[in-house]
Amino acid sequence: MRTEITDLDTLRRHRAENRDLRGVVLVRLDLTARADDALLRTALDGALLLGCLLTPEAARRAEAAGALAFPAVPDLPYDMYRSTLYTATELFDGFDPARPESYADTPDARIYRHTRETKLDPLHALTERLHDHSISEALADAMTGHPVAVMGGHALTRDSPGYRDAVELGVTLGQEGFTVLTGGGPGAMEAVPLGVRLSHMSSVDSVNDVVRSLAMAPKFASGATVDASEIGTWLAAGLAVDLPIDHTPRTIGIPTWFYGHEPPNPFCELHAKYFANSVREDGLLTIATGGIVYTPGSAGTVQEVFQDYTQNHYSSIGPPAPMIFLGSRFWNEDVPAAPLVRKLARGREAEPWIMVTDDIDEAVTLLRSYAESVQQAGALR
Repeated sequence: MRTEITDLDTLRRHRAENRDLRGVVLVRLDLTARADDALLRTALDGALLLGCLLTPEAARRAEAAGALAFPAVPDLPYDMYRSTLYTATELFDGFDPARPESYADTPDARIYRHTRETKLDPLHALTERLHDHSISEALADAMTGHPVAVMGGHALTRDSPGYRDAVELGVTLGQEGFTVLTGGGPGAMEAVPLGVRLSHMSSVDSVNDVVRSLAMAPKFASGATVDASEIGTWLAAGLAVDLPIDHTPRTIGIPTWFYGHEPPNPFCELHAKYFANSVREDGLLTIATGGIVYTPGSAGTVQEVFQDYTQNHYSSIGPPAPMIFLGSRFWNEDVPAAPLVRKLARGREAEPWIMVTDDIDEAVTLLRSYAESVQQAGALR
């Protein structure tokens, strides 16, 4: 695995230890100063210089020594070589709750417009792929333990019983100490991380008060056409909620600008936002090594069910992890995905980790049991 260096101090220590730069990845470093330029005077075979600033002489020398230099592309509304995940504050920078239409001026909205304007441009296809690779690296760095994912539809409104149920699921997962992943958008994807972050509250009434305040802006869009003012009204209500800041983030959203008309929610502490939806979906399912809870959703959620089961069926990522269908009638009758998954799993290692239930506590008990079994197996190795 390549060594990746994203700051000058680390590079200086690396070179002070008399280590060369063969195969090393340098990201967004300003190496134009004479002392820093000297750091490159070593073996560079196979080194990658991504978005680094070099003097013309240093660039020629690095290329001659076997390095590949990829420059920064000017006038992008995003950093193609970023080394960290996004925060809601960063994505919504410049948003004024008193002017809901100002959502159109946020980085999140501007990046989405840029993707639409440059859809068939090969240069921007390359920059987006490099950005997504960087996000995957940052997401891997942010993962600890065995995170649990919750899947569900974006259309769940804040004033619906289903939204309140999803908040309660988040509260219970938060009280159990799980790191929780969602798709990062509206609906169930925001209700669960909201619950995780409200899990410190001592009373149900306090949680209900927060949900009631959000119900004043129940959805991010009123129809097929979504405008900045509608999103801004929805967003302003979310940003008004006073939430605790955890030094070890436990809620991570994984949204995509492919569905850029669906804004990321303000309740996830971090967002791994991708351009490519296929990379985002596969990544979300892969890193949810603690299991996945499926709340009612539409075609996208059903697609995730079978992508997830395929990984479990063939143990392509690791041992099968829990698949919990929360909502018996929905998953057995309305959208009968659960019976098919159970039939495919019959007699296989995945079978005992598949559950259909209406009971949040039962679902969380299975997740806890799985985490304990993984921990015990690791201790025996």
